[in-house]
Amino acid sequence: MHSIEINLPTPVEEFVFQDTKYFIKRDDLTHPFFSGNKARKLYYLFDKDLSNYKKIISHGSSQSNAMLSISYLAKYKELNFDYYTSHVNDFLKQNPHGNYKYSLENGMKIYEKSLPTKFDEDELFVPEGGYIIDAKIGIKILADEILKWCEENKKVVDIFLPSGTGTTALFLQKNLPSLKVYTTSCVGGSEYLKKEFFGLCEDYTQHPTILKASKKYHFAKLYPECFEIWQELKLSGIEFDLLYDPIGWITLKENKTIFNHEILYIHQGGLLGNESMLPRYERKYLN
Repeated sequence: MHSIEINLPTPVEEFVFQDTKYFIKRDDLTHPFFSGNKARKLYYLFDKDLSNYKKIISHGSSQSNAMLSISYLAKYKELNFDYYTSHVNDFLKQNPHGNYKYSLENGMKIYEKSLPTKFDEDELFVPEGGYIIDAKIGIKILADEILKWCEENKKVVDIFLPSGTGTTALFLQKNLPSLKVYTTSCVGGSEYLKKEFFGLCEDYTQHPTILKASKKYHFAKLYPECFEIWQELKLSGIEFDLLYDPIGWITLKENKTIFNHEILYIHQGGLLGNESMLPRYERKYLN
């Protein structure tokens, strides 16, 4: 009772994009509300007894993928969920949609103010984006799945995924010392990402390799090249997230000569978030 079942292991599919073959780890197929890295990072809570808690507390943006996953987790575990964010715009308040809407339907209470500095014993705090040491439990399972796939298919691959906090990329590299993990920052730049890595692992030799895009992308801002590559990827056969994956694919393309092996791309999931991002792009670039 109170254990969440997700679809593991996720498949690896061949994907041809712009005349180059990639392998895609379909972590978007884990669970509708726990897709991609959120399934892995929150895995440590799925079968954990949370009966001593009354409430889960977290924080981040008002359309966060993690917010949605935690809201579902709280509902499933029969706990209250308080979420803190700096701002919810008036349009979203009046027209709830996307992750914000689904999280409210799951019972989330949202507060536009600073996160409390301390919590009661019956309050479980989950850091923004699942940035926590315990995330290593689910990411170790992902690493084991990749190793098994490599062994069964006699492959050596370079692994790539875009990063927010970098938690998934870091624990992947720690658990895959024989393979190289590459990532790019989609939130605060390379220096921010390095700092996040050190917050979880002091040994820099176990950190992933950070690749930089040719321009700086501001988080959640709309860019025509991001929309263009997202549309092209979808036409090629797989829908990706509109927030992280376009920056990931742009960076991947710009750094293709760095890789020594075929590339295994970790799908970040988060497709429910496209319900809010896609109309923004359509309003800006299609009208």
